[in-house]
Amino acid sequence: MTDITMARLHEGMVVLYAISLVLYFLDFFYQNKRAEKYGFYLVSIVWVLQSIFLVLYMMETNRFPILTLFEGIYFYAWLLITLSLVLHLTYKVKILVFSLNIIGFVMMMIHTFAPVQLERSPVGENLVSELLFIHVTFAIISYVAFSLSFVFSVLYQLLYRLLKKKKWTIQWRNLPSLDQTEKGMTISMIIGIPSLLLSLILGMQWAYLSLDSFSLFDMKIVGSFILLIFYSVILYRHHKNALLGTQYAWAHIYAFLVVLLNFFLGSRLSEFHFWL
Repeated sequence: MTDITMARLHEGMVVLYAISLVLYFLDFFYQNKRAEKYGFYLVSIVWVLQSIFLVLYMMETNRFPILTLFEGIYFYAWLLITLSLVLHLTYKVKILVFSLNIIGFVMMMIHTFAPVQLERSPVGENLVSELLFIHVTFAIISYVAFSLSFVFSVLYQLLYRLLKKKKWTIQWRNLPSLDQTEKGMTISMIIGIPSLLLSLILGMQWAYLSLDSFSLFDMKIVGSFILLIFYSVILYRHHKNALLGTQYAWAHIYAFLVVLLNFFLGSRLSEFHFWL
């Protein structure tokens, strides 16, 4: 009965989240302050409920809930919603908040309606350690940073086309400048790259100490190194002024597709990465 109730509550959260996205959309295109206010309230309610469920789950399992793919998706969605609320209150760029919430909503949908087996991890609680906890935490932080860089890159492409075609309207007046979005991509990447590198180092150290055997050619490890190299090359070429403007933005978009592949497909094909 409790499981059914929790499932219904999560479905209700998805509905509230969907309604808030509609309200944010109305505010963006029609400058409806009331829609913006109620959209923010609904996202805040979703965030509060998510936070409560995270705390209850921690109390039930006596650990931080990030050690399975199922838990990782939920925590990823929670971080995205948290970031969207912070940006709503500080940065005041509506389309940035709206875009982050779309990604968060997709993750909530996957978490809520995913097959039950996603929650089951062969890792088990016997392998829980501070090292593993730090490894997974840094991995999720890097994914959030790369998600933000993706949103900035999409914003850059949108701004560039609007300015080029001279179709600037009242709906776009709160958008940042091209320079601001480019800096946003770079700063997000600067946060994401070292976070992913630390996650890889800590993860391999944990695997060496905790597992009987593991391969460096595991799909998740290989995918993470490819991702690290991809973003590092983008950052290096941008620093050398060899990758600028729309090409720089497209590079971030393509890199984020690799992030998604590594997050989902890499985890499913991995021999021991059953959580992230």
